[in-house]
Amino acid sequence: MALLEVKDLKQHFTIKKGFLGEKKAVKAVDGVSFQIEQGETLGIVGESGCGKSSLGRTILQLIKPTSGEIIFGGRNITHLPRKEMKELRKDMQIVFQDPYASLNPRSTVRTILETPLIVHGKRSRQERTKIIEGLIDKIGIRKDQLDNYPHEFSGGQRQRIGIARALTLSPKLIIADEPVSALDVSVQSQVLNLMVDLQNELNLSYMFISHDLSVVQHISDRVAVMYLGKIVEIAEVEELYRNPLHPYTKALLSAVPLPDPTQKRQRIILQGDLPSPINPPSGCPFHTRCPVATPECKVEVPQLREKAMGHWTACIHVHAGQSEEKQSIIS
Repeated sequence: MALLEVKDLKQHFTIKKGFLGEKKAVKAVDGVSFQIEQGETLGIVGESGCGKSSLGRTILQLIKPTSGEIIFGGRNITHLPRKEMKELRKDMQIVFQDPYASLNPRSTVRTILETPLIVHGKRSRQERTKIIEGLIDKIGIRKDQLDNYPHEFSGGQRQRIGIARALTLSPKLIIADEPVSALDVSVQSQVLNLMVDLQNELNLSYMFISHDLSVVQHISDRVAVMYLGKIVEIAEVEELYRNPLHPYTKALLSAVPLPDPTQKRQRIILQGDLPSPINPPSGCPFHTRCPVATPECKVEVPQLREKAMGHWTACIHVHAGQSEEKQSIIS
């Protein structure tokens, strides 16, 4: 049984637009389905504005979903009462993108790490201190720095503190929302290696959100590619990077810099801008920028279907001639 299962999840924000204040729906997440196993890392990639962060926050119930189901540990948590959801939060935590904004500047590291334990009524002060000291030892912060404030640390150290805060309640799932994008490249590798070590030691599951495909390749077991609120391709990391099927995935991978400057790669340049989630295109959401789009793409909405073992994509050209029996929602 999967640790997390998401079924046809939608997150539509209502806004007022125009002189008369006409209400419109911003389709940030529009029918997403996937699973995460215990101890697995699922990478979520895509352009800015594709709905990656909204997806993570919706799963954690920081914002309530418009429709769909979120099943965690075999339990449907989509419409849990507030009291039950609070109890469940200890098993689902988040690491935010900005290490400068996500830590309270008026609190010491000790207070930042101790607060979740107090809120959830965990143990005596002596036991809380033992947990906190054990955590900072794992993340590489000295004990004599516990009474320092966030401004006294570097960006990489702050993000380590953010990771420690997420671990205080011994969660099963951590949603990491671009946790290294604000850090220097050398520091990024240190934080990524720390996350991998913690995962191996604590059997954590990660949903790792990023726009950097090189980072996602390093840390993920599987990768899901999002475009305009939908998952357009999902596969094992090696399979996806070696054999991308969806035209959008191919374009993203063609933009990844190669470490060897003598190597050449054919760059796929997408024409046009990302469509607005307020008024998405009909049919395939990618057809307005797709280099292989046909008239059928403007009409038919492609569904995620399995092309090869564990390799799913939403493109009518990839599945042309394939049996309809393969169609599913990854459940």
